[in-house]
Amino acid sequence: MARPAPPTRLTDRKRAAIVDAAVAEFRAAGFETTSMDRIAATAGVSKRTVYNHFPSKEALFVHIVDALMARGSDERATPYRAGTPLRGQLLELVQRKLRLLHEPDFADLARVAIVASLHSPELARQLMELLGRREHAMTTWVRAAAADGRLRTEDPAFAAQQLESLVKGAAFWPQIAMGQAPLTDAQQDAVAESAVEMFLARYG
Repeated sequence: MARPAPPTRLTDRKRAAIVDAAVAEFRAAGFETTSMDRIAATAGVSKRTVYNHFPSKEALFVHIVDALMARGSDERATPYRAGTPLRGQLLELVQRKLRLLHEPDFADLARVAIVASLHSPELARQLMELLGRREHAMTTWVRAAAADGRLRTEDPAFAAQQLESLVKGAAFWPQIAMGQAPLTDAQQDAVAESAVEMFLARYG
């Protein structure tokens, strides 16, 4: 997946280094063990610089999760296209979702977020607020297709949730919760094909 160009201003470069260091530390050690001192040392900046950018470890972690969620809610990457066959559009949408789920930083940080939320109700509350503010690209697409009369549903958000559950049931929760191996490319294709066929059989 394409990444933004490296920042040019010193303060922006330091912020990017802090975020990269935090991702590495959270992935390696988890939320509880990671400290702002470790993040500062890994980023090569002072702890004061870290706090100048992020007031707390929780705020830094929420920023990272928000950036990950933004990748999954970018409707510009997979917009609904009127007049184009639904099946091909849905396959593109689901395959993009599968690629995101299989990015190492996404899977690792999802595990960290789940465990950290169990131990910190305040962090769990902040993460739930993020979920409430962002509409996933899948929901945006289903809403547009339903408004165009091409999907039969009065509740696009619920329909999109069902589609996402079909995907995550095979390609997220078994890996996150039960330690199963990531799906191969062929397995991802099979999950995408099956999920799209089931969804269109119900709503198409």
